[in-house]
Amino acid sequence: MTHETITVELREHVLEVGLDRAPKRNAFNLAMLRELAEAFTRAEDDPDVRCVLLYAHGAHFTAGLDLGEVGPFVAAGGTLVPDGCVDPFGLFGRRRTKPFVIAVQGYCYTVAVELCLAADIVVAARDAKFTQFEVRRGIMPFGGATLRFARVAGYQNAMRYVLTGDFFDAEEARRIGVAQDVTDVGAQVDSARAIATTIARQAPLAVQASLANARTAVEEGHAAALASMMTSARSLMMTDDAREGVQSFLERREAKFSGR
Repeated sequence: MTHETITVELREHVLEVGLDRAPKRNAFNLAMLRELAEAFTRAEDDPDVRCVLLYAHGAHFTAGLDLGEVGPFVAAGGTLVPDGCVDPFGLFGRRRTKPFVIAVQGYCYTVAVELCLAADIVVAARDAKFTQFEVRRGIMPFGGATLRFARVAGYQNAMRYVLTGDFFDAEEARRIGVAQDVTDVGAQVDSARAIATTIARQAPLAVQASLANARTAVEEGHAAALASMMTSARSLMMTDDAREGVQSFLERREAKFSGR
């Protein structure tokens, strides 16, 4: 499949997706929003994909939404994700069940912050410059910041940036939990790739079950996650991968998981 705004490559069970509008500072137009959703849908539907890695070509992750094109579309009732596709922002339509790692650098404006908040693990280059500045344009965030920023960073930390539109750097992103690691400029993709590859080497069903239970705890609360935890754990114990995990431990070798 050819793409206009992104690159897609499957490597060691990791679907690597690169934003590819560098001359436009990777601003998200409608085509990029659609193609990103299609890539996440491919990842969800392909059993050979165990993790998604999102990064960006060029000096900047993204300068945000192309408001000249996306703004009127949304105002007229349009949606950011095509029907039937997995939503990279995890808000509408199908939701992903596989891990999502993101590497960012340079401009990380608006939609970039929201993708970081939607991801499971974030690696930021030292030159990353974040902002959630919708209020400076007379609008509000609509990609998940009002739902997740406070949960990730704490209410006051989130409001400090959502209500002012001020900028913050990579170290501040790490301090408030938006990023988990900060690297030298240019090293962020390799660092994120190493994390994604490590995830992809684990038992896929166990990874997905762990992710699902953690998400339930965050979104629905402790009791809801506890209610389903043991059922999921017992189901995993009956899988081929669980048997392989035990056997590899007894034989002192690396496990070879099949996802069954």
